[in-house]
Amino acid sequence: MLLIMENKKLGVVIIIIALVVGSLLFYYNSKLNEQAEEIGCFSNPNCATIEDGLSISHIAIGIFSFILALGFYLLFFNRTEKKIMEKLENAKEEEKFDFALKMLNSFEARVLKKIKEHEGITQSTLRIKTDMSKAKLSYVLQDLEKRKIIKRIKKGKTFSIYLNL
Repeated sequence: MLLIMENKKLGVVIIIIALVVGSLLFYYNSKLNEQAEEIGCFSNPNCATIEDGLSISHIAIGIFSFILALGFYLLFFNRTEKKIMEKLENAKEEEKFDFALKMLNSFEARVLKKIKEHEGITQSTLRIKTDMSKAKLSYVLQDLEKRKIIKRIKKGKTFSIYLNL
């Protein structure tokens, strides 16, 4: 749900930026057109700089249109995350685990599988079973814990690790 809110905020920010930039581009384009008409540039070969400016402004307007469309998409039409979250909330525990594995890199998936096999495994034992260095395992576990996929509980000089799905 947090991801959906972030997309909406991002969409609003992009739309605001696009509108400001678009306003400036349209103003610039209209000024170039006024100058071109005043000195009769469209038939005068001495006005190459104004014609080049108009060409660039047309490209910029195309980019502005794309940015504006992206903002509206993020704000109103991007429902993919919502559907994924709904499916995940309604899924059984085994489906949640399989879904989580698909979203992880190979190191994270290997660690998660071992934690599932041995719920409450210590970090030192997990290091041996996954054949990872201490530093790499620590980094992977911190990342998984940050994303609330696992939880670590202090046990002496090491941690016991549990799934949090």
